[in-house]
Amino acid sequence: MEVVHRIQGRDLRESDIAQIRSLIAAHPDWHRTRLSVELAQAWNWQSSAGQLKDMASRTLLLKLERRGWIALPPRRHELYPRLPLIVAPQTAAPAPALIDEPLSELLPVSLELVAAGHSDRAFFSHSLAQHHYLGYRGPVGENLAYLARDRHGREVACILFGAAAWKTMPRDAWIGWDASTRARSLLSITNNTRFLILPWVRVPHLASHLLGRILRRLSADWQGKYGHPIYLVETFVDRSRFLGTCYRAANWTCVGQTQGRSRQDRYSTMRVPVKDIYVYPLIPKFRERLCHRDD
Repeated sequence: MEVVHRIQGRDLRESDIAQIRSLIAAHPDWHRTRLSVELAQAWNWQSSAGQLKDMASRTLLLKLERRGWIALPPRRHELYPRLPLIVAPQTAAPAPALIDEPLSELLPVSLELVAAGHSDRAFFSHSLAQHHYLGYRGPVGENLAYLARDRHGREVACILFGAAAWKTMPRDAWIGWDASTRARSLLSITNNTRFLILPWVRVPHLASHLLGRILRRLSADWQGKYGHPIYLVETFVDRSRFLGTCYRAANWTCVGQTQGRSRQDRYSTMRVPVKDIYVYPLIPKFRERLCHRDD
């Protein structure tokens, strides 16, 4: 009986993996993006909306390469190229009127996914660039962006989820990861990289309310866009600026702190603010999924 591997939400047989090897061998001039698209087309791998799942195909290829089952062509650029900083318009419109009603007066709050090319993308990007203390250069890798509006259609928050941190000792120890397990399962974690309540919005409990709403749909939204679920969410809170109140109110767990070093610090001399590491599991048996070998 042919062995079946459950990877990226698909049942892969040895014949499927052989087909991928043949595709790579037959087209040595193709780059990774072309391979991802061609494989998704060959398998008719589409979302329910008919969108080609080329990013899910790319993730599948990376997982197969990590296991040593295929050899992908070299990358033509860095995995995470540095993007130009998005600059807020010099002639920005005056800030909207203060929103300070009780949360109950704003409900229901809508959460809209903001994809590239969406009519709300410019507002989302420039709001983060102008008002978030980290600025904004645009998303990298797999990501989901949400724009929150209150019942009157007023924008109140911008929330972005992206790639998880490659490694952080407190998180990895809390999950039970070693280096090889982390490499296999890191794509099943996302990082809440930006969370901005717009500065003219001063509504108690709004932030924790939005977190709770998003966490109930985040994995399904990720599955719909990228073809695989998310089992754990993380975020890093700068202790010199914030207390992490909204995350604690939304039942996130603080698992430790960063060491105050930059990921570009090769010689342990660059100091950056210490950050609290918060995590939130999206399923009860998240450790089993994150530590499981699905081969």
